[in-house]
Formats: sequence, structure tokens, C-alpha cells
Amino acid sequence: MTRSTPSRRFSAAALLLIACGAVFIGLTSRSLPSLVAAHFDAAGRATGYLPREPYVALLLLITVVVPLLVVIIPNRAFCHPEVRVNLPNRDYWLAPERREDTIRFLSRQSSVFASLVVIFLCYAQWLVVRANALEPPTLDSRAFLTGLVVFLVCTLIWIVRLIRRFR
Repeated sequence: MTRSTPSRRFSAAALLLIACGAVFIGLTSRSLPSLVAAHFDAAGRATGYLPREPYVALLLLITVVVPLLVVIIPNRAFCHPEVRVNLPNRDYWLAPERREDTIRFLSRQSSVFASLVVIFLCYAQWLVVRANALEPPTLDSRAFLTGLVVFLVCTLIWIVRLIRRFR
């Protein structure tokens, strides 16, 4: 087992979650009407509609491509020893004796953030599917706000971990 195996495993888990997110979007979209209420005001009333196919394509694009970029770009860049990583005290953290651990940590953190994004987008899709099952379509604003707050708190924790690690 090489020292980089754990981060590769973590990246593989994130990639698997992205694939599961895409399947979830595809399966849940089957129950959507041909004209999907895709935008809602603060009270949960539908204010914008899209035909189902463009809605699903756009959501799949966002749910798959954004997290993939968050995982793949840093991991590819970290494979090159000459890559410039912008960190506080960069010379310390990228010294030969710490570089591998630093890169592994950053790689894992990119996978964690990509996973958070996928989970939040799938949750939002689930709420949109539920909203479109009602007549008129109505989004549960409280559930959406709760999910958004959880996502933002998790993101804040993620940021704090990065800051604390490289202080």
C-alpha cells in the first residue's frame, strides 16, 4: 500500500457519490411533469418553469461537473511536484518531509467539499420533486432553508478545518 492510497480511496468514494447523485437525479426526475416548476420565491410559490428535459440536463450538469472539477483539478495538479500551491507558510507545508501529507490532506478536503455539494444538490432535487407533486407546485421553504443552513454550516466547518490545519 502506498502512502497516497488513502486519498485515492477518498477520491474514489467522492466519485462514487457523484455517480450516485447522477443516478438519483435521473430516477427522481422521471416523476416530474413535462413543465417543471424550477424556481420558487421565498414563500415557496413557483415563479419559473422549464421543460423537464432541459431542467434535468442542467441539474445533471451542475450535480456532476461542478463536484468533478472540485475533485479532479486539485488531484491532477497535486500529481505534479512543481505545482504551486497557495498556502500560508507554503515553504513549511510543502517542504519535502511534509509535502505528501499536505497534498493528501488537500486532496481529501476537495473530495469532502465535492461530496457536500452533491448531497445538497440531491436534497434540493428531492424538494423540487415533492414541490412539483403538489397543485399548484409549492416548495417547502422551511425544509429548503434548513438544508441550506446545514450545507453552509458544513462548509464553514470545512473552511475552519483548512484554516486550522495550515495556521
